[in-house]
Formats: sequence, C-alpha cells, structure tokens
Amino acid sequence: MNTTVEKYFKAVSPKRSERINILHSIILELYPDAIVDMKYRMPTYSVGEGWVALANQKNYISLYTCGHHHIELFKARHPGITTGKGCINFKDKDNLPIADIKQVVKHAIDHSKKGIQRQ
Repeated sequence: MNTTVEKYFKAVSPKRSERINILHSIILELYPDAIVDMKYRMPTYSVGEGWVALANQKNYISLYTCGHHHIELFKARHPGITTGKGCINFKDKDNLPIADIKQVVKHAIDHSKKGIQRQ
C-alpha cells in the first residue's frame, strides 16, 4: 500500500476508522494481490480490469463498484442501506453484512464488464 493510501486511512476519524479498516481487510482478504492505489482521491483496489474503491464521506463510508449490476443482490437483501448507481453508502448506524459485502467485492472484481467473468 502506498503512502498516500496510508495517509488517507490515518486521516479517517476514530469514529469511522474501525469500519473502514474492516472493509479494507475484507477486500484484501479476498484479493491479497490487489493493487491498492489512490484514484479519484479514494483508495482503489484493482485486480486486472476489476476494481472497487472506498471513500470516507461526510455522513457515510462508500464502497464503490464500476456498475449497478454488482450491487443488485445486495440492494434486494438490504433495502435499509442506502445505495447509489454502483455504490453502497454505509451510515454509521448501518450493520456491515460481511458475507454480502464479500459477494459485492467478488462480483465487481471478477465481473469487471457486465456479464463477463474473469477466468
């Protein structure tokens, strides 16, 4: 992990650091060889053409993917958690459903283009 990413995580408030570190650990557990770099001012985890990113926002932590199709199942299972077109926005009060987060990360990285699975 480069120093810019390390600085990003160190700057996260103590209130949020545990949660963002959990998300960071989930991604690296699934993809230990992911390239972790700053893109669009967010820590981004790349494996081949697939990627996910984390961002500490004012009112939540976002898990970004490259498309809505990566989070469709998550949205159906967790209608109370706010989502965008291709991201999940975890508010401080939201539970972190680890198994379903792993599914989103795997789908985003292994299916970098809609309908195409990485070999």
